[in-house]
Amino acid sequence: MKTDMLPRIAFVGIGLMGLPMASRLLRAGYPLSAWNRTKEKALPLTELGADVADSLKEAVASADIVITMLEAGPIVKRVVQDMLPSLKASALVIDMSSTRQSEAKEVAGLLASRQIAFLDAPVSGGVVGAEAGTLAIMVGGSEDDFKRAEPVFKVMGRPTLVGPNGAGQVAKLCNQLIVGGTVAIVAEAMLLAEAGGADPAAMRAAIRGGFAESRILEVHGQRMLDRNFKPGGQIKSQAKDHVNIMAAAEDAGLQLPLTALVADLFDGLLATHESADQAAALLALEELNKGIRLGEKPDQF
Repeated sequence: MKTDMLPRIAFVGIGLMGLPMASRLLRAGYPLSAWNRTKEKALPLTELGADVADSLKEAVASADIVITMLEAGPIVKRVVQDMLPSLKASALVIDMSSTRQSEAKEVAGLLASRQIAFLDAPVSGGVVGAEAGTLAIMVGGSEDDFKRAEPVFKVMGRPTLVGPNGAGQVAKLCNQLIVGGTVAIVAEAMLLAEAGGADPAAMRAAIRGGFAESRILEVHGQRMLDRNFKPGGQIKSQAKDHVNIMAAAEDAGLQLPLTALVADLFDGLLATHESADQAAALLALEELNKGIRLGEKPDQF
């Protein structure tokens, strides 16, 4: 498609993830207006040709597609309510934040009252995936709306339609359940190797390629060895997602005992390390096991 035929996008929420996602869309030629509550965070996008709006109304008024990437469901709802009078009748709103299924359905209902289409499309892959355009994008909504948005999604990663509105958020919670649990298990394995007299780095190398291999072992296992807790996927995000996982389980009548323990682990880190990378799960285990520390490197935050 010629760039002069591409839909105009409004990107709302220029944070840790929103900045690289919007940047990729601009580099792909999409005309884009950006809005962020703290305007300064969006200003780097002007170098790529973005219009940084002074108001939410200004950002969305002429947009064919509006993408929100915000902190939590209540904020998404408030922003959608604020933009609703300014949206074009033909607009498609895509929320790529991580929220509850119930919150996604509520937003879909708000927009449907004005005959405006909606997709919930949370992502996985962190800042690295956002920068590389390799995000896993889990989409809830109609097939027609998905097809309309698919070229936009493909600039940012790999989209999959997983069901109706709300299903994207359920899929993201399943993803976070697996990620959070695996991060915690890798941390336990690292600490067991350290305490048991094995070289943790050699242990990790030995088991890679076997059934224990995973992206978590590769990336976060190395982060733990390096004691690199600089923000990627943050503790506060995992803690929030695990609250939402447990709420979804309760709504479905499920008990998830292992996930409940992982939820407690991340919740316990909020007071001291909320902005640290999720690999900081290691720190909670070290606190529980006084005197056992992985390696000699200083902590990096």
